Amino acid sequence: MSAFMIAALMLSVAAYLHTVSGKLGMRLANPTAEVLWRVVSFVAMIVWVVLILRGFMTRHWSDATAALLGSFALNWWFGHRGPKPGWPIVSLLFALVGLGLATWSFLYE
Repeated sequence: MSAFMIAALMLSVAAYLHTVSGKLGMRLANPTAEVLWRVVSFVAMIVWVVLILRGFMTRHWSDATAALLGSFALNWWFGHRGPKPGWPIVSLLFALVGLGLATWSFLYE
């Protein structure tokens, strides 16, 4: 699996978990960590959109479509499982690793 695909999936989940965290009651206790989570999740969402669009422009259409549909499926899976107390940390980790893989994909793929 390419760095493009893994980055798209991880960034999507990171942004999704932050988006639904408000209605699920998942918040971080530290206000600084909460702001960091908000900023990193927003950057993850923007990079995910750019990654998908770049995938449609530079890769075969099936790669970008698989990344898009895989992102939707993985978001559904995480949403279907319900809120978990560790999800804010998972979201932050997915965002940071996904941003690193997206950078790798932009530079070398």
